[in-house]
Amino acid sequence: QVRLVESGGGLVQAGGSLRLSCALYGRTFTRYGVGWFRQTPGKEREFVAAITSSGHNTYYLDSVKGRFTIARDNAKNAGYLQMDSLKPEDTAVYYCGVDDAVLVGRNEVEYDFWGQGTQVTVSS
Repeated sequence: QVRLVESGGGLVQAGGSLRLSCALYGRTFTRYGVGWFRQTPGKEREFVAAITSSGHNTYYLDSVKGRFTIARDNAKNAGYLQMDSLKPEDTAVYYCGVDDAVLVGRNEVEYDFWGQGTQVTVSS
């Protein structure tokens, strides 16, 4: 059974930091690029960041560049999103996905498996 398990969300004040994690079970993690998306009520899921299966290439939403860092640890079958200098507009449910493609995508339909989502709330 394939599972993608997320952790690390929570409540933080503006300017603070959180680190999200996702772990893949039931598949070979090194086959997959990892992406993070976020969603607020009434809106579509938005691409935030992605990293290729090799870890050599990363991609970011413009509004999080310089504040968020995506990483992976293939030995632990895990992906991470380090979020610094958080802003109230970063408040959302964050989802981790894995994409079995050489070029990891920015479109959610390209992703094969998803985590359950984790709430991030940034207070002003």
